[in-house]
Amino acid sequence: MPNWGGGAKCAACEKTVYHAEEIQCNGRSFHKTCFICMSCRKGLDSTTVAAHESEIYCKSCYGKKYGPKGYGYGQGAGALSSDPPGQNVDLQPHDSKPRPASSNSNANKFSQKFGSSDRCPRCSKAVYAAEKVMGAGKV
Repeated sequence: MPNWGGGAKCAACEKTVYHAEEIQCNGRSFHKTCFICMSCRKGLDSTTVAAHESEIYCKSCYGKKYGPKGYGYGQGAGALSSDPPGQNVDLQPHDSKPRPASSNSNANKFSQKFGSSDRCPRCSKAVYAAEKVMGAGKV
């Protein structure tokens, strides 16, 4: 049967695709509405498509189906660990002694807000982080 209407056939629905609505991927033509992930049915574009043979997927579904397999993959960074199993790793050390409360909390708040409490040994003025020069272990 001759192809009177003009365009290529859509790889998804087998209907004619006209140039105004054509999207090409791997040498095949698709309608804009047919260019969707085969797994989750999300609409695709040139930046989100991942093709595998004659199938098209979004990048996340492609990774799930054809990406690396095994322990630690696809679980996110929270599941990966370089510590040997069975080791209990505490990120915060436990101190047996409670820390004493600061008697001069206003000075601490001031130094946190307006700069450090370091003083210049020459003129005794406050030294700010942008001005700080270390020499022989002194500020």
